[in-house]
Amino acid sequence: MLDVITPHWPAPPPVKAYTTTRHGGVSRPPYDSFNLAEHVGDDVQAVATNRAILAKTLKLPTEPIWLTQVHSTQAIAAQSTYLNGTADATYTHQTGPICVVLTADCLPVLLCDRQGTTVAAVHAGWRGLAAGILETILQYFQVPAQDILVWLGPAIGPQVFEVGDEVRAAFIQALPLAQVAFTPSRQGHWLANLYQLAHQRLNQQGVTHIYGGDFCTYTDPARFYSYRRDKTTGRMASLIWLQDV
Repeated sequence: MLDVITPHWPAPPPVKAYTTTRHGGVSRPPYDSFNLAEHVGDDVQAVATNRAILAKTLKLPTEPIWLTQVHSTQAIAAQSTYLNGTADATYTHQTGPICVVLTADCLPVLLCDRQGTTVAAVHAGWRGLAAGILETILQYFQVPAQDILVWLGPAIGPQVFEVGDEVRAAFIQALPLAQVAFTPSRQGHWLANLYQLAHQRLNQQGVTHIYGGDFCTYTDPARFYSYRRDKTTGRMASLIWLQDV
């Protein structure tokens, strides 16, 4: 049975949003069982079957706009002409197109506005987050920042996400306040809080209605894929779209 997470946030009725887990598909280990990524070494037919299950179970109105993600700050419109486009964020102002990102430790971020006119999905690994991927996607919302809602999906948690000095320095250079999101671990290494870092970047842009952020992909192998934990593994999908109501 398909196991999906429905964001707990006050999104308006036209907004539909979900994040998948690793349960409900046909992929064999180590991709068991609901891997939705074609680029990780899984059997392509298994991935196609999983995507068909996703579409049927969630009653998707169109084919999701699957991206080729490269840890950039590039955002593109969710249009069929961009299928497999290279970007790390996608948005739409229309009903029907489905914004989706794939993750397995990186932070998936779903956004909408209170009026239900725009939705977006962001793949926010530390590189994209530090470089400004969230600031980029906010440019496509034509409403005041206080009208934007954000949901932070399953990512690697602050107790286990160890990074080097260079990662901490990249965040602090862009935003000095970021230093509070890093805890010393061992010499030259820090535990980074991706959720807190995302909160800080969004707050700087005036966005304060932020939900989610209480998962850890690394420490929950029963439910989530984790690249850092397993290396060879599947990917979860975080999807959002506008639907006529």
